[in-house]
Amino acid sequence: MYKRHSSPLFHSLRAIGIASGLTLALGGLAGCGERVVSFSDHVQPILDKRCIECHVPGAEGYEASGLELTSYESLMRGTRYGPIIEPGDPFISVLNQLVEGRADPSIAMPHGGHRLPDSELKTLREWVAQGARDN
Repeated sequence: MYKRHSSPLFHSLRAIGIASGLTLALGGLAGCGERVVSFSDHVQPILDKRCIECHVPGAEGYEASGLELTSYESLMRGTRYGPIIEPGDPFISVLNQLVEGRADPSIAMPHGGHRLPDSELKTLREWVAQGARDN
């Protein structure tokens, strides 16, 4: 038979337990305090500023690779050689390899030795690590 607890201490401990569980659950949604990186708010502006000039139909980067960066869908489609994003794994994602300088210098992005700022590299890395969602 179920025994009902009515002591104030029990109710206080129960409330603390519920609040702690809720805090852990909500914290887990953002990776335990990490910011949630949004494609539309954080990633697309980087692509628009640093990459899109060459990666639209008719431009040099698009013609060479088939990579179009005008939308989430086109980014996730990748190049004519295959996808460039491995959701959850920035180490093997080609996009991260190219912009972080882990690829051959002849194909490093953006061309011309214009390295992305560390803050933008971190944003792209976090977005891919968080699953490369369309958010």
